[in-house]
Amino acid sequence: MTATTRTLGRSGLEVSALGMGCWAIGGPFWAGDQPCGWGEVDDDESVATIRRALELGVTLFDTSDAYGTGHSETILGRALAGRWDDVVIATKWGNTIDPATRQLTGTDPSPAYLRRAVEGSLARLGTDHIDLYQLHLNDLPIPVANDLLATLEELVGEGKIRWYGWSTDHADRAAAWGEAGAHCTAVQHAFNVLHDAAEVLAACESHGLASLNRSPLAMGLLTGKFTPSSTLGPDDVRGVAPDWLQYFRDGRPVPLWLDRVAAVREVLRSGGRTLAQGSLAWIWARSGSTVPIPGCRTVGQIEENAGALEYGPLTPAELAEVERLLADLRAEPVAAM
Repeated sequence: MTATTRTLGRSGLEVSALGMGCWAIGGPFWAGDQPCGWGEVDDDESVATIRRALELGVTLFDTSDAYGTGHSETILGRALAGRWDDVVIATKWGNTIDPATRQLTGTDPSPAYLRRAVEGSLARLGTDHIDLYQLHLNDLPIPVANDLLATLEELVGEGKIRWYGWSTDHADRAAAWGEAGAHCTAVQHAFNVLHDAAEVLAACESHGLASLNRSPLAMGLLTGKFTPSSTLGPDDVRGVAPDWLQYFRDGRPVPLWLDRVAAVREVLRSGGRTLAQGSLAWIWARSGSTVPIPGCRTVGQIEENAGALEYGPLTPAELAEVERLLADLRAEPVAAM
């Protein structure tokens, strides 16, 4: 591996080249009848997973106040108590939550709610500052989002946050905060070998922002554990998939995406990697700005993901072969699923 660490955008913060996504450890939560979690979790296993990640050199942990309506932040705080100087914590705000019912109750993009939300996250995490605070409203209009920048800069001045970013899949939004946000240092966006995001990545690179990659394993498809007959239950977000979740429908993996996995499986597994490790290696090979943050909730999962650090990025030849194999499949419209 050429390096096991990367710089988090223009912040100068050094982080592990691989982060840990903490959505799943939040446990079940809902937006009305729509499940938004990944099913039941074992909090002790979650704590053990976080601590094992740190042992393996993973120093970036990404969560949100929405995940389990605060439960993910609470578990992360429990696991990392006394270790704050060893880690970089990223969390998010923008969704309103009711922890008593585990419900997402709406959104609030106001500066006043931003101040309330940051205090809630600090309390649940049990720390006095957040390293990276991210807007969790993907489609928020740019003028409305820009109205938050002054408050974010005030929070930086107060020491409650160090840097901030936007979790958005829109290149124009990434560029807007890259240009206007003095302490904006990262954009979190969906990015994996099956679903490239070249425009958002280019915006990150041109503005010196880190590209934090959610869904780097395509909601589990790139672990290789799903077949056409696999099914997921109604307490899993993939079991009752919302419209934005394209990899699963009616609790089953979509055949089009399984075909794409099959097309690149052998190249990604070259050199002794697992399929998941090769998928992370593809992301690293695409850009030096990328930091994939695969979600996990067991010690075994973090051990496999962190094992990718030993192999490093795909070679230029392997990257080119993946692109060749996927060229025709990527040309198929997603609507054809």
